[in-house]
Amino acid sequence: MEPAGRGVTILVRLAAPFAPPAIRTVTRSRLDRHPALPSRIFPRVRDVVVHVPAGYDDDPTRRYPVLYMHDGQNLFDPGTSFVPGQYWHLGEMADLLIDEGRVAPLLIVGVNHAVRDRIHEYTPTKDPRLGGGLGKAYGRLLVEEIKPYIDARYRTERGRESTGLGGSSLGALSTMFLGLRHADVFGRLAVMSPSVWWGRRAILRYVAKAAPRPATRIWLDMGTAESRNGLADARRLREALVKAGWREGVDLAYQEVEGGTHSELAWAHRVGDVLQYLFPGDFGEFHF
Repeated sequence: MEPAGRGVTILVRLAAPFAPPAIRTVTRSRLDRHPALPSRIFPRVRDVVVHVPAGYDDDPTRRYPVLYMHDGQNLFDPGTSFVPGQYWHLGEMADLLIDEGRVAPLLIVGVNHAVRDRIHEYTPTKDPRLGGGLGKAYGRLLVEEIKPYIDARYRTERGRESTGLGGSSLGALSTMFLGLRHADVFGRLAVMSPSVWWGRRAILRYVAKAAPRPATRIWLDMGTAESRNGLADARRLREALVKAGWREGVDLAYQEVEGGTHSELAWAHRVGDVLQYLFPGDFGEFHF
């Protein structure tokens, strides 16, 4: 990592294609698939996949923090990703970092997007041309239906300080919006390459109104090779968060990724950094 002034950290990445980490030990993590969950809020059923860490079954009294992630199709399985074969390698990366003690053992819940309705569910405001605006209802799906479903079936730490939400692009926009709207539920946010542009940058105004500022730990990033205005917008969001009271190096990490593109492989490159920031190995000793 190289400091870039004004609190910005630039991550220098190799241009070579991302390869999954070599797991030195045989892990006993698993992926639990929960297909076609019904919803009272949306007519479309929802597929959910849960990455369960190694050792989960060894101690029936232990509870685990949880990270909920949007775009579940792109996280764990190359066969379900938007671009076939290009996925986040999130399970392999979590296994490696947990094994090394750099990330606390946690459950990772991938919530599949609604395909054609993705843009509508992930956006907090309606656009006259593109539609959208179902972000509040999607938040209810997560908070009122999916989280209780997970809590009832897994040994979860249910407090906000142990519950994260994350995503990229429109999923990052949704994360920022819902992380503030449901600050009593989500205490850790992964905001990767956010689509700040949506709704004439309405998310900036929403952040400005976040009073009192919740004690939420936020990761925010953007690649330097993303959309023309993406980097400038990410900087605007960073400035809005700092103005609202977040402190870089304390409860806000902002990073610009040199050469980073708007792609699953680019997010795979840095998701390990995200896990280490939001759920560090000494998580049990971490306090806001």
